[in-house]
Amino acid sequence: MTANNLQAVDSSSIVPAYIYDQIADALADKGYCIFDSLLPGEITETLYQYVSSLSASDYHAAGIGRQQQFHLNHTIRNDETLWLEEENATDNIYLKWMTNLRSEINQRLYLGLFKYEAHYAHYEAGAFYQRHIDAFKGKSNRVLTTLLYLNPDWKEEDGGELLLYSSSEESTNEVVERVLPTYGKFLVFLSDQFPHEVLKANRDRYSIAGWFHVNS
Repeated sequence: MTANNLQAVDSSSIVPAYIYDQIADALADKGYCIFDSLLPGEITETLYQYVSSLSASDYHAAGIGRQQQFHLNHTIRNDETLWLEEENATDNIYLKWMTNLRSEINQRLYLGLFKYEAHYAHYEAGAFYQRHIDAFKGKSNRVLTTLLYLNPDWKEEDGGELLLYSSSEESTNEVVERVLPTYGKFLVFLSDQFPHEVLKANRDRYSIAGWFHVNS
């Protein structure tokens, strides 16, 4: 199925309503949830085919910090990214579903989620992202982080696991989840509560990372 055909799909019907209940309950209870598979297979496949077809010139070296504080530091992260745009038919499929997810979560948790932004992330063999937290100091409008993994036949020896830590304290090294970035896996967590890192990948690793904001 092509991206144009998938755009005709009602985003509110992509995921059953009870799944949104599960997401809201997990966020309220422990601050995160993980699904081994969430989106319909044809949507996941369309996203994978698109992101894996991009050339090196389509991506940009990922940095740290935002706006005036943005800079490159390859000792901290050396992945590359491309922001999703509504005008792109493939991107729009995912962004429309995230708009629906925002509405469903707001109805259940009253978080006041206002907008969503996301980028494709590509980790070449040897790439990593050291421990960090997504809600920047003084920029706490990031509330929820989402991750969709697009890696067929991913195995433990391929590396690239996401480590989710229990606390923002640097001295706390308790890992609450070790997430293998297998195909179709979806993760959502509170942005300011869970430091995380991406271990070195041993082959090309693809994902969509996104953030729900409040209007600050």
